[in-house]
Amino acid sequence: MDKPNIHLAGPDDKNAWDHYVLRHPHGIAYQLYGFKQAIGAAYGFETVYFMAKIQNRVQGILPLVHVRLPGRPGMLVSLPYCDAGGLLADSAEIEIQLLHHGVAYSRERQIPRLCIRSVHSFAKIDSNLTHNPEKARMLLRLPPSSELLFSSLRAKVRSQVKKPIRDGLTFRIGGKELVSALYPVFCENMRDLGSLVHSQKWLQGILGAYKNRAHIGIVRMPDKRPVAAGIILCHPRVVSIPWASSLRRFNQFNPNMLLYWEFLKFTAANRYPVFDFGRSTPGEGSFHFKKQWGSEPQFLHWADFDTRQEMGTPVPLAKISSMPFASHRDILETLLSRTPVGVTTLLGRYARKFISL
Repeated sequence: MDKPNIHLAGPDDKNAWDHYVLRHPHGIAYQLYGFKQAIGAAYGFETVYFMAKIQNRVQGILPLVHVRLPGRPGMLVSLPYCDAGGLLADSAEIEIQLLHHGVAYSRERQIPRLCIRSVHSFAKIDSNLTHNPEKARMLLRLPPSSELLFSSLRAKVRSQVKKPIRDGLTFRIGGKELVSALYPVFCENMRDLGSLVHSQKWLQGILGAYKNRAHIGIVRMPDKRPVAAGIILCHPRVVSIPWASSLRRFNQFNPNMLLYWEFLKFTAANRYPVFDFGRSTPGEGSFHFKKQWGSEPQFLHWADFDTRQEMGTPVPLAKISSMPFASHRDILETLLSRTPVGVTTLLGRYARKFISL
């Protein structure tokens, strides 16, 4: 096999990059070039998108983002703020060369860590070293119509979907014009969960960069108040939902059930074959919520590499780090959940971008 030419992808490579991601059997929406554009516009981090070509034909990609606190070396992540990004290539050999390229780039720039988050094992690394037993994406293979989908649901789930409709709740799907309706729901829910919320500029960046591949869904009470909202990103082989929120004080009306049902209905009606509910930890509440729709877990492959090691086959570190100060996470979540929404929103605007998950 010819040795690929690996270079940094720029704006002129956008169409070729997206064409490759959209046709690849393991491609996902997070790997599209729009993610790079949104990162740059909203958070200003350096994006390092490697493209491998042989005879001017794309053979592989590796999208990386340099997440760093001011004055710190940070880390290269593929990809932050989502379940996965990682290597996409026509062969394991090209995956290996792209990974070596990423490690060498990190070493040259004294970035001590490279983090790969993938939906599958990669680069001929022992899958036991990358398999993450605590994080699974929940996938539902869809029938060719929403009617068949609804009939396949358990009676309890169908009843929970019908209730908000009977109570007069409504759903609307749209684009970036709905960010202002989504954002207050997102902010309050993240506060209740004890998490910092992304800036509104980030969500606007995603909707702007992804164009008709990104959609916002809003569930409203009869008085038009938004009570549940989410964003889906569309790839021909899978629709992903990176962000969804509902207001706890309206749980009795089941707005979250209506939100997910409408997204599933949209996905089936538009003949997308798979809906990805996003990552969950087995045994937790979100895992069971997603499982009730019929979805099945597919465990993710995450690996961190110490780029200061000598050249050779990169070996993942034994411990996967997902969040700075992870040992204090429970305390932080409790404190944030008791903080006014306005304060957590302001904190999130400045600090959320430094948390890679």
